[in-house]
Amino acid sequence: MERRKMVKLGIEPSLLGFGCMRFPTLEDGKIDEVTAEKMLDEAMAQGVTYYDTAFPYHGGDSEPFVGRVLNKYDRSSYFLATKLPIWLVESPEHARQIFDDQLKRLDKDYVDFYLIHALDKERFEKVKEMKIVEMCEELRKEGKIRYLGFSFHDDYEVFEEIINYHDWDFCQIQYNYMDTDVQAGDRGYRLAEEKGIPMVIMEPVRGGLLAGFSDDITEMFKKAAPDNSVASWAVRWVASHPNVKVVLSGMSTPEQVEDNLSTFNNFKPLSEEEEKTVEQVVKTLKGRVQNGCTGCRYCMPCPAGVNIPGSFRIWNDYHIYQNYKFVKNRWENELGEDAKPQNCAECGACEEQCPQKISIREHLKRVQQELDHPIW
Repeated sequence: MERRKMVKLGIEPSLLGFGCMRFPTLEDGKIDEVTAEKMLDEAMAQGVTYYDTAFPYHGGDSEPFVGRVLNKYDRSSYFLATKLPIWLVESPEHARQIFDDQLKRLDKDYVDFYLIHALDKERFEKVKEMKIVEMCEELRKEGKIRYLGFSFHDDYEVFEEIINYHDWDFCQIQYNYMDTDVQAGDRGYRLAEEKGIPMVIMEPVRGGLLAGFSDDITEMFKKAAPDNSVASWAVRWVASHPNVKVVLSGMSTPEQVEDNLSTFNNFKPLSEEEEKTVEQVVKTLKGRVQNGCTGCRYCMPCPAGVNIPGSFRIWNDYHIYQNYKFVKNRWENELGEDAKPQNCAECGACEEQCPQKISIREHLKRVQQELDHPIW
């Protein structure tokens, strides 16, 4: 199993990390513990040493399940990561109470990697106000956490502020070959590298989007490497960045475990020719974008309540990946009926403000029509 040294911390975890938020489930939605335990055992047997869970994963069931399975193994043989759900925290004392509960749920005396979970600008203000970092440093002094970091979901400018706020042991960002300019992105990667802060990467396969494509894209990958899975290209792209020390994969099936183990037990960074293949794939996929909406939100708020950038984001992703199932929940549930394009009053106020000069009213009609009657 490939390992990467975190020079700042003096440790060498496995490059592949097991993300414990997408275990196989039973019909009632509960973790299929029999199958999931076998998956964890296989990962451990083949040298995976980094296991990442969190307070809310699987409705709160992930922490106790993972803790129980890992109790079969020597505590020094793996690194365990979990996260503080900052959105639930009501006070510094409450944060401490949550942590103590997490230790009980995990059935552990300490956590190796403790993250302040899913920071954005608003949550970071809460962290500062409640002195959460100081509380976590006290936990470190007590020997209850070894390394302190954060996971991140916001724009680069917020990432820059957070990473410069404290001498973090590590940080965790979303990063993949399609989203190099989204959230922290390439700039965030470079900044962490410059500061010597090791990185853990989540969503390397973009929630599964980079594991299955239309036939033309799949053929581009297979022509370059017939025996490699499409998903393996995504994790290898991420792992080819030297300051990436752990690549998290939220594995849902034994087959996904085997594919990742095959990739990381024989890890090879992307060659120059393979980099060109990925670049061509990205160029082809981004060529399917239907409009140039940048999400700047100059068009908002819409007088009729339409979430214009949100609608365009879903629509563009639908065309990029040509698979409705990947946008189904966002379109049918998350966006909300009141925010859909069908509510557009065609007042034109949005178009007057749009820096990209997009024909917003016309495009909103297409969004509603195409997502209500998908062809892919």
